Amino acid sequence: MKAVILAGGLGTRLQPYTFFIPKVMLPLGNKPLLEHIIEWLAEKNGIDEIVLCVSYLHRTIEDYFEEGGRLGIKISYARSDRPLATAGQLKTAEPLIDETFVCVYGDAVYEFPLNSMIKEHQKSKALVTMALLSYNTKLKYGFIDLSENNQITSWREKPEVKGLINIGCYVMEPEFIKLIPTSGAYGMDDAVREALSQKKQITGFRIDSGFIDIGDKKSYLDTYKKYVEKLGKI
Repeated sequence: MKAVILAGGLGTRLQPYTFFIPKVMLPLGNKPLLEHIIEWLAEKNGIDEIVLCVSYLHRTIEDYFEEGGRLGIKISYARSDRPLATAGQLKTAEPLIDETFVCVYGDAVYEFPLNSMIKEHQKSKALVTMALLSYNTKLKYGFIDLSENNQITSWREKPEVKGLINIGCYVMEPEFIKLIPTSGAYGMDDAVREALSQKKQITGFRIDSGFIDIGDKKSYLDTYKKYVEKLGKI
């Protein structure tokens, strides 16, 4: 099975680290983030071909990974000359996709059993299966409730919010890509909403752990320290 990795983002939330290096090439331990993702896909989940959707500073990525021989996997590239948002990036890979495939964002560490998700997708015959993480957090502020005549009726101190969040990992059918416009930036949320409006089947695969988002400086530095500590124990 093929996997598409969306690796063309500007990484604006990670500046200044991303001024001269794409965010997928930021180091975690002794290798770049993107290499960790590829190893998770290939070594732990049996993916045998990767399509990298690249744009910003793409030469850095291509020079490092080349055609994938060093990692024992076939790598090909879909290039765009400008940022296209998540679904727009995926659209550039359309000529290289002709069967069920995995799609992942390039700004996270994944450690959950993708094989189980693939099996559930095949069983459900859905157009798209999304990995969803159970998430809860306490809000920074309390909420004040007012009646219609502006009388305070309650004070909810820092309420807890619970739900499922999208972690940027999907199993998809090629038909999904046809729903994405051919030009301009287009988000994956827009593409999924379009599929839902057409009554297409979208299913969820729940996980409770195995995901680290490193899309901003704090989360990246926290994760970087953990990987450095791991190396120190080897």
